Amino acid sequence: MSCLVVLACNESDKKTAAPMSAKSDVLKDSANFTTIQWLDSIHRDLGKVTEGDQVEVSYRFKNTGNKPLVVTSVTASCGCTIPETPQEPFAPGAEGIIKAKFNSKNRVGQNRKEVYVTANTKPDNLQQLEFTIEVEKKKETN
Repeated sequence: MSCLVVLACNESDKKTAAPMSAKSDVLKDSANFTTIQWLDSIHRDLGKVTEGDQVEVSYRFKNTGNKPLVVTSVTASCGCTIPETPQEPFAPGAEGIIKAKFNSKNRVGQNRKEVYVTANTKPDNLQQLEFTIEVEKKKETN
């Protein structure tokens, strides 16, 4: 039976949130809040990859409210995961995708990573997405 070990990121790997921008002003006015529905599971198992592989994960969502959905920032729990922040608002009823790329270099073992989405949503402005992935050591070639 194999033992799974969750690898933590080094403190230097931590990714900090982007500085405040005009886009984040929508978080101050609750009259402009909307709702979001995640169309895919927010907990994803990406299976196994070989160390060094780059893996993309995506989460589909829908604006289920009656105001434009503005994603102000997308950050990750670790520098090994680089998320993309959508630039345009999503009209009521519109769908979108949050994407992130995971770099498996030096991440051998079981990994659990989080992606944080900040948007003008109620009841919470912060949505947490997760994925797990097992990174297998790259075989030496002669």
